[in-house]
Formats: sequence, C-alpha cells, structure tokens
Amino acid sequence: MPEALSPVLSKEFPVTKAKSATTQATRIDITKAKRKQVSDLLNQLLADCADLAMRTKHAHWNVTGAHFIGLHKYFDELYEVIGKHSDEIAERAAALGGFVTGRLSDAAKNTRLKEFPVEAREGLQVVCVLADSVGQFSNAVREAIDQTEELEDMVTSDILNGISGSLDKHLWFLEAHLR
Repeated sequence: MPEALSPVLSKEFPVTKAKSATTQATRIDITKAKRKQVSDLLNQLLADCADLAMRTKHAHWNVTGAHFIGLHKYFDELYEVIGKHSDEIAERAAALGGFVTGRLSDAAKNTRLKEFPVEAREGLQVVCVLADSVGQFSNAVREAIDQTEELEDMVTSDILNGISGSLDKHLWFLEAHLR
C-alpha cells in the first residue's frame, strides 16, 4: 500500500479481530444458541466440502489412463458443483449470524475426510477414492439434516436436503463407473 494512503486507510478502516466465537444478531427467529450450533455444524461441513472440492480438482489434474478425457472433464464439472455447495453452506452460516471459517487452512485443519492417497492416479483408482469421499461427505450432510431439524432450523435442513440429493446423484455417477 502506498505510504501516502496508509494513514488515511488505517484511521478510516481500523483492523479488528474477527469474533469467530460470537454469533451476530439477526432477525431470524431461531435462538442465538441454536443458531450458533447450526453455524458450527455448517462450518464443519464447509471444511469437509472445501476439502472435497480441492481433492476433486486434484483428481482432475492428476488422473491418467484409458478414461482420461472423460474423467478429466467430469471431475471439473464435479468441482464446480461442489464449489456451489460450499457457497450455499457458508452463506447460510453467515445468514445465521455465524462467523464463516472458510480459509483453505481451516479446511485442512478441520476436514473429516480420509486422506486422498498420493499414489492414486489411474482412472478407476481415482474414481474409487472420490466415490469414498463423496459418500462420506454425503452421509455427513444427511446427519446434519437430522441435527438441524432437531435445532428447529428447517431452512438449513432444506438447503442440506438439496445438497444431499446432488451429492447422491454424483455418487451414483462415480459408482456406475466402478461397476
């Protein structure tokens, strides 16, 4: 930043620490405690989803073998779908007044997905690893649906239902490739 601007910017836009543990006020009629629980749940899903997106891109870049072209293109399509799901999850957490932990380092630290084996490069190996990851994440989303319903947040439940249906469709695509 140019020196001439830095005093002006620092006075007008002071740097403040993010209040990650604080749930902001909102007019949504779900209690603050429940919104915090749902926001925390969504941040966990966001970590898993962001990891899934990057491992899908990793697969896109590294897949080899007889099915290369088809898989390379499909993994890019899957990456875009998962990216949209990440955005839906993060935006709902923010709408609930939560702080979104959306950095790559947050995802790396908090993901529950099993590690993507570095040696998995051949087409069907990669499909199998991604099928395991999509299945694991889809199951976690379904568990979150139940939890958000218990917390009386039907909007989040509905969002997660849509994500679950999309993931199940893509899991079917991956599993069909393995049959």
